Amino acid sequence: MQETPDYEERVVSIRRVAKVVKGGRRFSFSALVVVGNGAGSVGFGMGKAGEVPEAIGKASRSAKKGFVQFPLVEGRTIAHEVVGIFGAAQVVMRPAAPGTGVIAGGPVRAILESVGVKDILTKCVGTRNANNAVRATINGLSQLQGKEFLTTYK
Repeated sequence: MQETPDYEERVVSIRRVAKVVKGGRRFSFSALVVVGNGAGSVGFGMGKAGEVPEAIGKASRSAKKGFVQFPLVEGRTIAHEVVGIFGAAQVVMRPAAPGTGVIAGGPVRAILESVGVKDILTKCVGTRNANNAVRATINGLSQLQGKEFLTTYK
């Protein structure tokens, strides 16, 4: 029997969306979910269904398919300042001293805590759209280089 890894699942947003048809509107639910292992890996996914639990389940399965690994310094912060951009969203992330905590808004906080970051300063600029903020955060984290790279080329 295989042991399944321990993933932390966070629902970032749930929205009721409508499709306009001849007889009126058909409502369904859209969910944005972030899944991480708390040790540098995270993924996000979107799901849409007629009921909320089904939408969350679809989004969770989608998030687990797209896991990405990021380097962390001492398992608590990022190595250097990065700016992630997606659409109009810009997320500025700066490393912080031990004990600072995660200073971030909703969608950005969900990603960073799922990755396992303990100390970081962030600012979301341009738009606070949850989908774009999540994608901009992933974009910024993908620009990170490990601590060994920084110490070699200083």
